Amino acid sequence: MPAKSKAQQKAAGAALSVKRGDSKVSDLKGASKEMYDSMTEKELEEIASTDHDGLPDKLDNAD
Repeated sequence: MPAKSKAQQKAAGAALSVKRGDSKVSDLKGASKEMYDSMTEKELEEIASTDHDGLPDKLDNAD
């Protein structure tokens, strides 16, 4: 599943960094913390590796 926004991609990258042991869980907050808790490393890799060209910075709440 590719990222739908640059913010989602960035949050997945932060969560992936913790899953790999490169960062601390205490560094996470908000969406990245939720992603860390609920997604596998493979799922996070898929979202974090999305090409961000053409992605919106954030999604509107209506989406």
